[in-house]
Amino acid sequence: MTVPTALAGPMREMPPEAEAFVPLPQVDLRSTLSPLAHGSGDPTIRFAADAVWRATRTPDGPATIQLQRIDGGVRLRAWGAGARRAAQEAADLTGASDQPERLVPAHRVIAELAHQRPGLRLPRSNRAWEALLPAICEQKVTGIEARRAFRGIVRRYGEPAPGPGGLMLPPPPEVMARVPYFELHRLGLERRRADVISRAAAIAGRLEGHAPEAAGRMLLAVPGIGPWTVAEVARVAFGDPDAISVGDFHVPNLVAWALAGEARADDARMLELLEPYRGQRGRVQRLLEASGIRPPRYGPRMTPRNIEAI
Repeated sequence: MTVPTALAGPMREMPPEAEAFVPLPQVDLRSTLSPLAHGSGDPTIRFAADAVWRATRTPDGPATIQLQRIDGGVRLRAWGAGARRAAQEAADLTGASDQPERLVPAHRVIAELAHQRPGLRLPRSNRAWEALLPAICEQKVTGIEARRAFRGIVRRYGEPAPGPGGLMLPPPPEVMARVPYFELHRLGLERRRADVISRAAAIAGRLEGHAPEAAGRMLLAVPGIGPWTVAEVARVAFGDPDAISVGDFHVPNLVAWALAGEARADDARMLELLEPYRGQRGRVQRLLEASGIRPPRYGPRMTPRNIEAI
């Protein structure tokens, strides 16, 4: 996706409030950061021809981040009250703190994918709420429905991000905790997901002060949040290489097809096949998702619903 012409000038002219350089000779920024995006129209992130732009709320305040691949590593430039914090966390966000070498392939296809994609790393955003909100939107619905609902929430309850980029900040949890169900219904969320957002927002402020395991236990105590949602948060917010999407509609089939040539599988079979990778199962999932490998399709696909019209 290219940067709109109308935004190109201000992006170049506004000096950053903080900068950082991450020495990372081998990194594919687009592939590494794509799990932070929720559809091509996600208003919180943009993949431009020469950079990745992201809006985030740090503990010190909001920030707009620009990440550019340059010789020898990645340059981060940031604007806003949270610019310095964003610069301090640049290594986490770009995957420089990740350890892909810990993956020991037990299948030829995984060995080949790891060799073909040495720049694919797992990012750590350090923003549990920013991973949790879209994950709840994605529970038990089609991707089209989930992305539409998330975009609507950001545009309705978020705010413009600081500096250049033309992005939107995701709404803070204290805002979403007060939003009544009927307003989210208009954006395409049924009562169940709307209530989960409200309950999760009430405890979101405590998540980032805990270790990933403790944060996971806190999330599982929230009615409506299960292992799938916890894994989505753990993999993106905490960079957990073992976070596997148990309960996903597609991932078991993908794993079974790639590792065993089986077109269909349940969670139990997926976990059986991934047992040799315990500790790195989330990394295997990410490699397979980025590979383009897809199992055969049988039967009709899920049809998106127009919840707001109900």
